[in-house]
Amino acid sequence: MPSYAKNKFAYHDYEILDTLEAGLVLTGAETKAVRTETIRLKGSYVSLRENEAWLMNVHIPRYKYVGQATTYDPERPRKLLIKKKEIAYLQGKSHEKGLTIVPLSMYSNGRYIKLQIGIARGKKLHDKRKTLKDRDIARDIRRELKERI
Repeated sequence: MPSYAKNKFAYHDYEILDTLEAGLVLTGAETKAVRTETIRLKGSYVSLRENEAWLMNVHIPRYKYVGQATTYDPERPRKLLIKKKEIAYLQGKSHEKGLTIVPLSMYSNGRYIKLQIGIARGKKLHDKRKTLKDRDIARDIRRELKERI
């Protein structure tokens, strides 16, 4: 499964509690643009309206080999393909205090483009610093163990 984009800021800014996989409704040119790995997930989120899930603020640039498109909005809302039961679960979680739904990564599963979304809780500044400190300590330990072998 090649990964086309990862939302690194989501892992930095949020504590991921649960993940789900969703399909995307894209045009043909958008699918080709996604496969060129030029998309940006930073600042994007999932909105739930009328029992439908929408991906907001994802920047998929215009595919450069497509003809002169009349109008193309690279940040238009894109519909997510999720089962009704999962949408109900997401709606319940989104109404809980402090929880939000963010896209984590975009990848292909066979010929389909999939999006991994996560239910997340925002981190405080001290939590972010602790995460960075723990990561540095783990890296130093791995380095020491590698040198001893």
